[in-house]
Amino acid sequence: MTGTTWSLGPSVGALAVALLIIVFVGKALATTADTLADRTGMGEAVAGALLLGGVTSLPGIATTVLGAWQGDAQFAIANPIGGIAVQTVWLAIADLLYRRSNIEHAAASLENIMQALVLVSLLCLPVVAYATPALTIGWVHPASLLIPVLYLYGLYLVRRVREGPMWRAEQTSDTRQDVPDDANGEAAGGPSTRRLWLRLAALAVVVGGTGYLIGQGGLGVIAATGLPSGFVGFTVTTAITSLPELVTLIAAVRIGALTLGIGNILGGNAFDALMIFLADATYRPGSIYTDAASAGLVLAGTTTLMTATLAAGLLMRERRGVGFEGVAIPLIYLATVVVLLVRAA
Repeated sequence: MTGTTWSLGPSVGALAVALLIIVFVGKALATTADTLADRTGMGEAVAGALLLGGVTSLPGIATTVLGAWQGDAQFAIANPIGGIAVQTVWLAIADLLYRRSNIEHAAASLENIMQALVLVSLLCLPVVAYATPALTIGWVHPASLLIPVLYLYGLYLVRRVREGPMWRAEQTSDTRQDVPDDANGEAAGGPSTRRLWLRLAALAVVVGGTGYLIGQGGLGVIAATGLPSGFVGFTVTTAITSLPELVTLIAAVRIGALTLGIGNILGGNAFDALMIFLADATYRPGSIYTDAASAGLVLAGTTTLMTATLAAGLLMRERRGVGFEGVAIPLIYLATVVVLLVRAA
């Protein structure tokens, strides 16, 4: 590992400061994105994926790039994949908070289902890369180069299903439709659309700045405790870098923007898949898959399983209580953590 590593005290302090910043700005992010979704006509699912998903992923991007740049392959690859896993678990927590019905039922959205399927596709590419680690273009694996291409094409598909859906969710008394409620907010005396964009940008800068603290803090914890890089990356640092998604998800649920909340999680997960490309591109010794060991393959497999389970829940739409996906997703995550600990023992 290269670069300066902090001692345990400053590392834990940095993680705590980042945590407080994230909790403080989360609600403002959700309300700003919800208003922009209505003002611009992009809809809650797309706004959640692009606006909230992009902003809330900034700490994870910084943490991943920092880990890769400093030469810790396992930490760098575990952060984005772990972020996807933890953020999917957040939906199970939101399901518990939303008492009226199952949240996947209430937030019926073909765009979110498409995002989940695109994410499954994105997660398949690292599995291919792990099977062929020596295949590189320069020092980057071709599968990593395909990730941003597939991501952009996925955005195109999400837009298509919004503009001309060939499938519609059955409307029930528990379905929360994405109906704009602030289209004329500026004329009614609300903040201007320009001001909302500036506010979102300012919040993005604040949230993104926490990524450096989290990355340095995580690497410091690894150095001071001797814990496996993959374990710390999959659990400790991703739990903190993924907190923007949890805070904004809870805020979205409280204001009734359920589709925005789920879109935030799935959009953030897609951005985390893009981080795998960034990790490979900024890992200087060579392809990151060569040095990340088989633990990364375990993480990719179980996280794909969690995402597929979520997609199945969005399709099944169990109406009452916590659905099968709300139980299965946390169990898969806990099983993954146990496997990581057993491998490290």
